[in-house]
Amino acid sequence: MKLSVVIITFNEQQNIAACLKAAQTVADEIIVLDSFSTDKTPMICRDFGVKFLQAPFAGFVEQKNAAADLASLDYILSLDADEVLSEKLFSEIKKVKENPTYDAYSFNRLTHFCGQPIRHCGWYPDTKIRLWRKGSGRWGGQNPHDTMILEKSATLKHLSGDLLHYSFHSIEQHIAQINKFSTIKAEIEFKKGKKSNAVKLLVHPAFKFFRSYVLKVGFLDGFYGYIVCKNSAHSTFLKYAKLRALRKA
Repeated sequence: MKLSVVIITFNEQQNIAACLKAAQTVADEIIVLDSFSTDKTPMICRDFGVKFLQAPFAGFVEQKNAAADLASLDYILSLDADEVLSEKLFSEIKKVKENPTYDAYSFNRLTHFCGQPIRHCGWYPDTKIRLWRKGSGRWGGQNPHDTMILEKSATLKHLSGDLLHYSFHSIEQHIAQINKFSTIKAEIEFKKGKKSNAVKLLVHPAFKFFRSYVLKVGFLDGFYGYIVCKNSAHSTFLKYAKLRALRKA
């Protein structure tokens, strides 16, 4: 089986080299679809000799489908620029390449926050379908949270080993993403005619923290577990606050 690795990027100079280095261990071709990065991302990608293309960003779902459509080989492995294959997952994918008996494969994603793996807070195991036979699935879901939607007849197997996600190198980086994503979510809900109110502003963030920190035992992740849970609650608050502001405007 031949494998295409597809990656979408925008200003990922901090992460992309590690992602590409790991991808090279399993890929028969690597395709990077970039959204006109202004940092060193294009130069780094070209140094790795990948197929590097650029297109305006149309949304996470749309961009990932566009990248997948560029793949020319039998199977597709989709990675984010801040993701790296663990040694165990690398070994599992090598076995799949030797004997691809399923249409799609899922595996767990382990996110690192400020250098610490977060194993609770509702962030793990964060199972993702990222490896599939071309034509057996398409990206769907609601931006900014994309999800792989398989054909009804597609067969699926779960692989052991983690996809290592180095998403947040600082608290400030997490807060910046929360601000960006909460705006996207609020705008989507506004277009759907949904409303916000005082109850949603007060109760939903509080329950989000309780669920993440207590029910999902985020306290076991120590200081950064607390930060993750507080930030997640704040993200919920911002979504409803921005939605209410849109309605008032």
